[in-house]
Amino acid sequence: MVISEFVGMACALGLSAMGSAFGAGFAAQSSVGAWKKCYANGKPAPFIMVAFSGAPLTQTIYGFLLMNFIKSAVASGADPVLAMFTGIMGGLAIGLSAFFQGKVAAASADALGETGKGTANFFIVIGIIETVALFTLVFCLLLLQ
Repeated sequence: MVISEFVGMACALGLSAMGSAFGAGFAAQSSVGAWKKCYANGKPAPFIMVAFSGAPLTQTIYGFLLMNFIKSAVASGADPVLAMFTGIMGGLAIGLSAFFQGKVAAASADALGETGKGTANFFIVIGIIETVALFTLVFCLLLLQ
C-alpha cells in the first residue's frame, strides 16, 4: 500500500463527513428556530423538520463507500495516485453537496415553520442536491474501474 491511497481514503470519508456535519448543523439550527417561531405563535411545530436536519448525513455514507471503493480498486491494481485524487475531489464534491443540502434544508425548515406549506417541494429540491453526491459516488467508482 502506498501513502497516496491512504490520503485518498481519508479525504473521501473525511471531507464527506465534514460536509455532513456542517450541513446537518445548519439545518438543525434552522429547525430549532422554526419550531421556536411555531411555539411562540401557537402553531403546531412540524416534526418533519427532523428529516430536514438529517438529510445531509447520507453523504457520510457515500464517503464511506467511496473510501472502500478506493481500497478495493488499489488492491485490484488501480493507480494509487488516481485513487488519491479521486478520494480528494470526490470527497470534496460529496462534502459540498452535504454542505449546500444543509443550507437548503435550513431554508426549507424556516419556510415550513412560517407557512406550514411546501413540504413536498422542499424535499424535491433537497433530493436534487442529494443527486449530486450520488452522481459523484457513481462516477468516482467508474473512474476507479
